[in-house]
Amino acid sequence: MSEKKPVIVYGASGYTGRLVCEYLREYNIPFIAAGRSTEKLNAAMKSNVAGIETADYEVVAVPHTVAALTELFKGASVVLNTVGPFAKFGGEVVQACLASKCHYTDTTGEQDWLIMLEHEWGTRFANAGLLLAPGIAQMYTTGEIAAQLCLETPGLDTLDIAVFWGGSPTIASTQTILVNAAMAKAYYLEQNKYVEHQPDAGLYNLAIPGQHELALALPWGGTSHPVWFKRDPRVANVKVLGGVFNRALMLGVPQIVAAALEATKDMNPDDRYAALAQTAAGVMNTMPPRENPRVNKSMDSVHASGPLGRAHCVIYGNSNYKQTGMLQAYAAQALLQQPPKRVGFASGCQAFGHRELLGQLRSFGLVGKPILTVHD
Repeated sequence: MSEKKPVIVYGASGYTGRLVCEYLREYNIPFIAAGRSTEKLNAAMKSNVAGIETADYEVVAVPHTVAALTELFKGASVVLNTVGPFAKFGGEVVQACLASKCHYTDTTGEQDWLIMLEHEWGTRFANAGLLLAPGIAQMYTTGEIAAQLCLETPGLDTLDIAVFWGGSPTIASTQTILVNAAMAKAYYLEQNKYVEHQPDAGLYNLAIPGQHELALALPWGGTSHPVWFKRDPRVANVKVLGGVFNRALMLGVPQIVAAALEATKDMNPDDRYAALAQTAAGVMNTMPPRENPRVNKSMDSVHASGPLGRAHCVIYGNSNYKQTGMLQAYAAQALLQQPPKRVGFASGCQAFGHRELLGQLRSFGLVGKPILTVHD
């Protein structure tokens, strides 16, 4: 047996990475906190990870190359990747995971990244008996749990999903939003085919459970749900919209994105990425405060329908980034105990079970009991 710690958090000094480390400590899982800077990693662990003095961990700085990452990953079992935008930085990590025989998860919502992973890496990971599970995060997995609860009623083939949360995006999330909007298309699923969202549709008005005021929403790059459910024989149609409860913030997002796209439209890809990253830093360049469950609330709502049936599931929660940290840590915990329900390209629910994930979220007080209404 290797003495190497079994789990590696790549990007551990970031906002989400810190929370993943915190929940690995909750699960009593030894881990390596990895990233580019030893100084930043040590500072993040000591100042931002609650209870770190009782965790079994070590800090390792590593260059972002396939060779260096492969060497670091050898002897470990699971890599939890939080370094995005993933379409820009994820390829080296995935390649290193396969070379070192490690399971891979990440927190992405970049639809183009998921589609590429499925086509180019899914079979290779499956043949190696490894899990390739991008998109394990509150914005995608909690809504997927609600959808799976609806689909326990047979005969439903259409999913209308709304995802809302309180708070501000992190530095990395802001950058990903701009880069994804500029350099990738967003799709929904219609009769099991990808259909592009209208790029200039602007904000959508949604009636969401729990409030009288209409909420403002965007496709957010299409999200991961259409990709996951394209592989589900029960489902033919999936459309997802989401947003933050802060109306003023939502009103500003399309203007920021439109201005950034116009200013960079004639640049080559590398220059465009650099310019978009600079714009993102101007919008958000500080770590958000630690989440407050009285402020940072979440709401996942799924209307599922079929020719003769309907179901509606709402999951109210809090602290969406903590939900992400816990889901990532539980993925590691599960993978260290037994093989996943599916190898190769799979969602969190497909790999670990939606009721199992729901039970973990509830056990940590991060979501309430789902409100499920069925008419069949």
